[in-house]
Amino acid sequence: MRDATLRDVAARAGVSIRTVSNVVNGYAPVSDALRVKVEAALAELDYRPNLIARNLKQGRTGLLCLVVPELDVPYFAELARAVIASGREHGYAVLVDQTDADPDRERELLTRNSRLALFDGLILSPLTLSADDLRHRGNRTPIMLLGEHIFDGSFSHVAIDNVAAARDATTHLIGLGRRRIAAIGDQPYATGDTAQLRTAGYRQALERAGIPLDPALIRPTVHFHRRLGAAAALELMALPSPPDAIFCYNDLLALGAMRALTRAGIRVPEDVAVIGIDGIEEGEFSTPSLSTVVPDKQQIATLAVGGLVALIDGTTGPIPAPAEIRAGHTLLVRESTVARP
Repeated sequence: MRDATLRDVAARAGVSIRTVSNVVNGYAPVSDALRVKVEAALAELDYRPNLIARNLKQGRTGLLCLVVPELDVPYFAELARAVIASGREHGYAVLVDQTDADPDRERELLTRNSRLALFDGLILSPLTLSADDLRHRGNRTPIMLLGEHIFDGSFSHVAIDNVAAARDATTHLIGLGRRRIAAIGDQPYATGDTAQLRTAGYRQALERAGIPLDPALIRPTVHFHRRLGAAAALELMALPSPPDAIFCYNDLLALGAMRALTRAGIRVPEDVAVIGIDGIEEGEFSTPSLSTVVPDKQQIATLAVGGLVALIDGTTGPIPAPAEIRAGHTLLVRESTVARP
């Protein structure tokens, strides 16, 4: 059976099509008596508005796009779930795409002919884009940025305070009495902003505790992947003075490190305490369970989607654009960093 139309509802209610449209869309005042008749007819016919047609008439698609570097990284998968839910609350569907951390793919998103021009707005977690890339883009789709990629204030972005998060993780390890604290995940190059900020927080915590920095304990990784965490952990344990704790720049690095330590006969946390950042569900079910710093993913999603919708609507919204917005984080202590007996 075909879906009911405005004409069908008008015939059932005995009113004009314009009156039905005014009730459905709220375009103009309608008397209470007419509104009751129209709403009864809408319910009887189970009328469903054609949202696609309505959006296109308003010059919109009703779609947002979330673009992340890697969907198989659990943090981005969990964040995507929160963004999709937040988009639904604003009446938008959210499609998800990934760039594979490819610079050419990220720049292609900004071209005039990009398929993302079909979306009303874009939430982007970039790794390689520069401020100039964004300023001179051919695609004028409203953008909200995620993460700590540092720009010049021309675009709003939402992120946790990575310096504070890393400082909290390292301070926790210091509080356990650990003094040879390693760090896995530094990225000392132009696109490694998040990692560099986490290194800064790590260094701050050591300095505040009066612990000398040993550069040999800082291990860079090209990506935040499990296997790289495992390899770095084994390198650290081969040092003449190995660490008694490891701060990993994300949970995947930490899970890889714990696996490598366990296979090498090194006990976690008795011999080496391990902590990460991201608060992914996988860490709850590892053995031992992983201590972590948990970004408020729901807050990140709410701020990003709300700010983007405000840009689309041309209103102020929760984020005065452009702005640098900090979402919260919490320290979650689990078995991988329990105190020594």
